[in-house]
Amino acid sequence: MNFFRKQSMAKVVEKKEDAPDVASEALLHPDFYDYDWLPPVRVWIDGEFGVMAWPDGVELRAHGWWLRENLVEEGTVDAVTREGTLDPADFSPKLQLADIQVTEGGAVLCRWGPEPKEGRLHPGWLRHVAEGRHGIRAGFPKPHVWEAADMTEVPSEAADEVLESDSALRDWLRTLLRFGVARLTGLSPETGALEELVHRIGPVRESNFGAFWSVRFEPSPTSTAYGCGRLAPHTDLPTRETPPGFQWFHCLENHCEGGTSLMADGQAIVRYLAENEAHVYEALTELNWIFFNRSPDHDHRWSGPIIDPGHGQSPMTIRSFYPLRAFPDMEEKDIPRAYRAVRRFHQLTADARFEIRYEMAKGDVIVMDNRRILHGREAFSEDGKRHFRGCYLDLDEIHSCLRVLDRRLEERSRKLPD
Repeated sequence: MNFFRKQSMAKVVEKKEDAPDVASEALLHPDFYDYDWLPPVRVWIDGEFGVMAWPDGVELRAHGWWLRENLVEEGTVDAVTREGTLDPADFSPKLQLADIQVTEGGAVLCRWGPEPKEGRLHPGWLRHVAEGRHGIRAGFPKPHVWEAADMTEVPSEAADEVLESDSALRDWLRTLLRFGVARLTGLSPETGALEELVHRIGPVRESNFGAFWSVRFEPSPTSTAYGCGRLAPHTDLPTRETPPGFQWFHCLENHCEGGTSLMADGQAIVRYLAENEAHVYEALTELNWIFFNRSPDHDHRWSGPIIDPGHGQSPMTIRSFYPLRAFPDMEEKDIPRAYRAVRRFHQLTADARFEIRYEMAKGDVIVMDNRRILHGREAFSEDGKRHFRGCYLDLDEIHSCLRVLDRRLEERSRKLPD
């Protein structure tokens, strides 16, 4: 059972006419956001839960222990770090919410027993929990699953705007989360420009390729990425327990014959298979393969299905890079249908219904969700000049940056004169 619930009240209780002195009830809360002072109009106890109701019908049901451990005071939530310091092992098994009230100033006053204890909680903070704004994806855009007919051009923004403006960065990141891919144009084609841009968001995810790496032709390549042959649409590092979240490519130069970039939305392919080819979808989601990173200096391995739909809050993850798919990890009877399903999946990634093609110009930065978007390239001539600089950045960093930007921009708007 969830500790929190948002529901409609059968009857809305009107707010009192006399406005309380809010300043006398100034309270901290367990995070760093600013909340409007929104007192509930009715509170009561229902078993082990305290219930708060606001005039518009929103209710919050909060367990008494949860209310207790969210008091910002010495020994509970630290006022500086806003982290909890109360060890749950120290809870008395008899601890219970004994009383709940709304003070004259509008705070929610709770009393616990059997040992006497009371404390006040910020009503606006409680209201944000009631609205579900504490959730891990609260406020983020829903993914827009696209096919080639929908994505006539990758959504783009000028790099200078994103480097200089918090609001531009916020809007661009929301676009990136929505479509799984977004582009920046005009970033300086100098080594270090990508670092400046990415560090504006968060720390990079290192791999055996390093923190930042170059992709260009090598006569004796140590990876298929450093050759000049065609790379079918794929995702990177399926050899890892958790593949990198987002991949960044910065084009430093691109003067060669061929090399057109390829891309497909894996979610659209997964949706198509689930709705039209259930037997293929089943094989791709249930049968595991061992992915193996072959290198004189590294030996990364992981076993998983081509399509991991995700469980609970985990994102869907597509593991699809044929140079690294090494061994069937399934019963022998399942291997034939596993291969047929893999063949069908790769046919779809290059199907005109799903695949888009685009050219990378000098100064372009393309960013894609590595667990969702499949990327590749056509073969290119060895005598040309093609140099990309890249890195990985996990989804956690995108989410964290976006939340902080939302908070900062809201704080600035509050400070603007009316």
